[in-house]
Amino acid sequence: MKPERGVKQGYCLSPILFNLYSESLTKEALGGFGDFKIGGQIIHTVKYADDLVLLSKEEKVLQGMTDKIIEIGRCYGMEINVEKNKTMRISRQPLPVKIMIDQKQLENVESFKYLGSILTNDGRCTCEIKCRIAMAKAAFNKKRTLFTSTLDYELRKKLVKRYIWSIAFYGAETWTLRAVDQKHLESFEMWCWRRMEKISWTDHVRNEELLLKSQGVENYPT
Repeated sequence: MKPERGVKQGYCLSPILFNLYSESLTKEALGGFGDFKIGGQIIHTVKYADDLVLLSKEEKVLQGMTDKIIEIGRCYGMEINVEKNKTMRISRQPLPVKIMIDQKQLENVESFKYLGSILTNDGRCTCEIKCRIAMAKAAFNKKRTLFTSTLDYELRKKLVKRYIWSIAFYGAETWTLRAVDQKHLESFEMWCWRRMEKISWTDHVRNEELLLKSQGVENYPT
């Protein structure tokens, strides 16, 4: 029986059907393509919901993958919107990539956000880390009265770690830390403890003292 209408908004079958449809499309289109390997296995795509990322080491291979996706997609009744697609080369020398769709070149970008994380063409995580820290500081300031209240210190510390650090370290499993990134994160940690204790930079309280207290060491220096 040929279906004549789609599922209702929010229907539980909707994401399942979409995943089956998109998985079938990409498998049919990209079978035999790809030169990007991780652990000896060829990785064609990174997919989440309706977001699709094509991966390749060579521009020519990427163009071939794109052409095949367009060809098979049209057989499935789907069209690619050129304006919504971007390309990015991750390299020490990130030169522009020329990928065409229907005689139109895709825009080259230096960075883009994917699943809440910022990816940059230099492959570094500094931009992402700075962004996460800024978001965490904004969240801290919104709840400043709670974190600097007269509640037990251990309780406030747990609230900071659950509420603030979860924002700052979102996606940290994928970070490749350099010394400069480590310093940014260490400075953010001290920023949290100093704001909690309402310590000004003019108070001349050493970081070591705050760290001892934050780690729960008894009889820390005062």
